[in-house]
Amino acid sequence: MTREADAPSYREHLSVPASWWLAGAGLALIVWWIFVLATPMWVAVLAGVVAAGAVAAGLVQYGGAAVEVSNVHLRAGAARLPLVYCGEVTVLDAAQTRALHGPEADARAFFLVRPYIATAVRVEVTDPRDPTPYWLIGSRHPYELADALGARRARG
Repeated sequence: MTREADAPSYREHLSVPASWWLAGAGLALIVWWIFVLATPMWVAVLAGVVAAGAVAAGLVQYGGAAVEVSNVHLRAGAARLPLVYCGEVTVLDAAQTRALHGPEADARAFFLVRPYIATAVRVEVTDPRDPTPYWLIGSRHPYELADALGARRARG
């Protein structure tokens, strides 16, 4: 299979919002300030830099999840689902997403949702050997994701 055949038709990074970066910077500043009051300046600067680095690494890691649709599969984070096993695709609003991720959730389902993304897409899994009934994938552009899945499935 060539790389062009598996080129994504849809790709979205579930990156964290700017407000989380501001909160992380505030946390690093608070750590620095606490150390300034009790230790030499070099210790305070080191503590602030370490805190900022840890926060940045955590935010990049958490927000680095990607959703991708190619000719071959749907990828959500590290998980892959062949398009031949993608069944019905449903776009969910914020209330439906909360319900399906909360009280109406199936414990066997696969979830890639983020608290800062209100909408999602539910993809039915039709593989009879897979115990996962559906995937719930958070998306800022759920209609585009659903369209990409529908178009790729129709071609396949």
